[in-house]
Amino acid sequence: MHMSTAPRFVGRPPPSTPEVESSRDRGRDLPDDVLREASRRLGILSLVMAALWAVGAGLDHLAVWAITDGDPRWLRADEDDAFAAGSIAVSVGLFLHSRVSKRNPRFVLDLGLAYMVLMALALGLLLHWQPRSSDTRIEPMISWCGVLVLIFAAIVPATPRKMLVAGLSAASMAPVVMLVQKARGQWDFGAWTHVWIVHYPDYVLVGVSVVISRVVSRWGQQLVRARDLGSYQLGELIGSGGMGRVYRATHRMLARPAAIKLIGREALGDEGSETARLAVKRFRREAEVAARLQSPHTVGLYDFGVTDEGTLFLVMELLDGMNLEALVRQKGPVPAARAIHILRQACESLHEAHAAGLVHRDIKPANIHLGRLGLHHDFVKVLDFGLVKSVTEKPDGESLATAAGLTPGTPAYMAPEMARGEVLDGRTDLYALGCVGYYLLTGHLVFEATGSVQMIARHLQAAPAPPSQRAELPVPPELDRLILACLAKDPKERPATAAELGRSLGAIAAEAWSEEQAAEWWQSNQPAPRPA
Repeated sequence: MHMSTAPRFVGRPPPSTPEVESSRDRGRDLPDDVLREASRRLGILSLVMAALWAVGAGLDHLAVWAITDGDPRWLRADEDDAFAAGSIAVSVGLFLHSRVSKRNPRFVLDLGLAYMVLMALALGLLLHWQPRSSDTRIEPMISWCGVLVLIFAAIVPATPRKMLVAGLSAASMAPVVMLVQKARGQWDFGAWTHVWIVHYPDYVLVGVSVVISRVVSRWGQQLVRARDLGSYQLGELIGSGGMGRVYRATHRMLARPAAIKLIGREALGDEGSETARLAVKRFRREAEVAARLQSPHTVGLYDFGVTDEGTLFLVMELLDGMNLEALVRQKGPVPAARAIHILRQACESLHEAHAAGLVHRDIKPANIHLGRLGLHHDFVKVLDFGLVKSVTEKPDGESLATAAGLTPGTPAYMAPEMARGEVLDGRTDLYALGCVGYYLLTGHLVFEATGSVQMIARHLQAAPAPPSQRAELPVPPELDRLILACLAKDPKERPATAAELGRSLGAIAAEAWSEEQAAEWWQSNQPAPRPA
């Protein structure tokens, strides 16, 4: 692990002056990942509107058929059908445009505002294009144009100024159609001011839409401020879990990529509660432990601290690859030589932790990362030391009875002594690592169960089948026996240390997994990303 020489924010980041904050906020936009998500929602909305136009046109013809008792004229296309067809074409076009990943999301959203105005024009034509008699009643109404503006204000992030201009344009489409019809002699509704009497409720809704867009804009500014963590600028979301979210990030001065794990207030529970206290304790423990461990096979920690909003954060090295759970789920079980190669590296990380008197307590495929590091392929990193515990600490008193709630770890990889709430040592992690090896070789969990309590009960009582009986690929007898030794119910029957387990894995008479094989696999299955 390589530690950063940048300042560490153990408390709150240094505050900025109001003048600096104000100047920053004026130029802030929503983050790219949020804009992309908004453009995706816009595309879905346009597709929904295309469907609504098609359904509306069809229902209109069915209504004519019902009213006229099947008069053949119900099949004839009219001007309303032309408006619907044009709207469908524009809607589908915007949907397809928004699906192209290389499109600038801000441009797509600006295009969405123009689309809103076009849809309002189509609705205005649908509402007022048919000739009207001069005695048609004129009274205020909320048209679909106003409703459309409200929907777009909630879905399409825009500055209040943009929403005001686009909203006024959209709300004016129906009045413009009325004026055109008056000029064409198709509707003599009296004084031109009647146009505004009919549609003034839509303009009221435009005002509401501006308020909505202002709320969204302020949320965007708060989001960007929350993502400015000292020297790091957050980017796209790359993962999430029960204890927070992980974002791709960049150091402002060094341009070094990193991964930042955020633990917000919502994950901590009520302020001052026992849940919040334990969550903060876990955060600090993960940071302090990761800072102490130096193995290259333990994920590196660069920084940690607390934001002004009370969000806890860890800045870690950004890893290129996938965890073992994703590897097996997507590609299937791995050859025995590769499994040995992976497990030996995990043993190196655990050996350092155990030598320091620490037990990980949550070893599982999702917490072991496999990827590229420099010129090395299939390089292992052990993740998430948030449940790490010193062997000198008193037992938690957690047992099978608390498995559904407070028991730490993951039931499918939990050693019997951990489920019983007994004193733990490094052999607890070796049991879990044996479960990981079993999963790598077979693609199956050691035990199958319908719930957490049943799963833990099987780990306490049932004897596992040898991996070779469930694996599709050959498993050397020595590896078979070693995995079963790790899965022994009694810790005394397991390998004594992670170092001993690593040596035993290395002594297995099997063809070694080479760097050339690893590089070829990664090039075929997950080509290296291009430099930014």
